[in-house]
Amino acid sequence: FDYGSLIRGGHNFSIVRAAPQKVAAHRDSVDFVLALDQTTLDLHRSRLNNPANVVFDSDAVRADAAPAGGIGLPLRKILQEEAAKPVMRNSCLVGAFARCISMDLQTLERLLREHVRKATDQNVKLASRGYELSREATKLEALSQAPLPTLTGNEATGLGLVAAGLKTYIAYPMTPSSSLLHFLADVAQDFSLKVIHPENEIAVMLMALGFSYAGDRVAVGTSGGGFCLMTEGLSLAGGAELPVVVFVGQRPSPSTGLPTYTAQAELNFVLSAGHGEFVRFVVAPGDPEEAFYWSKVAMDVAWKYQIPSIILSDKTLSEGGLTFDVAETRPAGEPAEARPFLGPVLWDGTGAYARYAGAGRSESAEAEENAHAGPSAGGGGGGTAPAAGREGARGTGISPLAFPPAKGAVIKVNSYEHDERGITTEEAAETSKMYEKRLRKGTYLAQEMEGYEAVRVHARRDSDTALLCWGSNKGVCVEVGDELGLRVVQPVVLSPFPVRQFESAVRGVRKLVSVENNATGQMASLVKSHGFGVHGCVCKFDGRPFSCEELETELKKLL
Repeated sequence: FDYGSLIRGGHNFSIVRAAPQKVAAHRDSVDFVLALDQTTLDLHRSRLNNPANVVFDSDAVRADAAPAGGIGLPLRKILQEEAAKPVMRNSCLVGAFARCISMDLQTLERLLREHVRKATDQNVKLASRGYELSREATKLEALSQAPLPTLTGNEATGLGLVAAGLKTYIAYPMTPSSSLLHFLADVAQDFSLKVIHPENEIAVMLMALGFSYAGDRVAVGTSGGGFCLMTEGLSLAGGAELPVVVFVGQRPSPSTGLPTYTAQAELNFVLSAGHGEFVRFVVAPGDPEEAFYWSKVAMDVAWKYQIPSIILSDKTLSEGGLTFDVAETRPAGEPAEARPFLGPVLWDGTGAYARYAGAGRSESAEAEENAHAGPSAGGGGGGTAPAAGREGARGTGISPLAFPPAKGAVIKVNSYEHDERGITTEEAAETSKMYEKRLRKGTYLAQEMEGYEAVRVHARRDSDTALLCWGSNKGVCVEVGDELGLRVVQPVVLSPFPVRQFESAVRGVRKLVSVENNATGQMASLVKSHGFGVHGCVCKFDGRPFSCEELETELKKLL
């Protein structure tokens, strides 16, 4: 979907692609152009494989510019005859296109009645008029497979969060994350969600941390500019050990940039956002199936390790619609039964509650250990992990959680450095213990990620030349990799970086080329920082995604 951010409007267009096999990228050449105005013809006529395959509004196109053999529809005249509104021109154009691809009229009518809820009969009549004035240009044969739904990356992300127990979603609208807010608001009643739109991104993050403290599985959504405002709150989450999921949809920057276009320029920012040192989980899915799966994992990881999890998307994935196969959401090799739910470690109600237990046995904790035993905290967070006592999972740095109003527990979280009970401290020994406790979780998280397919390998797995990609570039790299006989290596988990899996993925590779939608090769830099060689970059930073032809041309120059 290509559209500008200008209120006065401009040229908007969509590229729709269908194939017998799964595709997740567009091509420069097209079989049909549907044109509502002269600009569309001027800009896109050169894409056509067959110059005659144009369906256009003959009232909006100059007679001298009308394509020879094209299908011209007098849309203004038809609308007047049917007493229809100008916006309904689309239906007439779609009707003509349906005839071009040999779709029967009954199927077209069924689809329109299913999807067009306003003035349905009138839109069906207009589509029929377009159908009558058109002609058959090609015949698309039906596939033998069962029909699949079409989901955008944001819709798949939302469903993944819901599947992981999401209770509250908070966001200030910012393209390309806005549609995630709209989608979850639409389904809020179906899933008993609280969906909140506060006054700005600072309020979004701080409100989310309040819900987290109270035991709600919570997520927030934004883009780079809004994430800037959230970063102090992100550090609060890291220091106070409050779980939260942050969705960051990338678009071109710096500053406002191109608000409605695509980029992959926030990787360095997300990996280092916030002041100080704290553990974070960062994942970058490449298609709706991965978005669904890894959004669930991100939520579970946030609550198990009590850290921020960040889902890094981009406009191409967030707003692009692709067929979605739920069977492909489970990575290869993972058992058919659901992976165990990563609930938080819950306080078992014994002893004096210490919110940050597990850093070591402080003198105050020693004195109060046998003071009294409170009842179980119960509930909160949706977790099913085994309960733990006051010490918690000491070796991992994970503390047992309790949520208000847990009887017998004072639940104190603190942004200042603190002891195990959450009481402010500036003592050197306590500070070191607590710092080490928080960072220790990163070691165990990295070990746990070894059980996941954190790095994926596609296309020609035995090739000694490989493409390195992340996010939505998975689709174009896999297709071009297949055509050119290249291996494709896709890190999905970016923090903690899966060094062992990446080493296995590039074993035998003599030339590794990074494909990125940024100017500086941020993924290449990340890979190099872990000791791996990258031998070249194909970078595109004009706000548009790679087409298959474009990437193939650039790779042939480089290789």
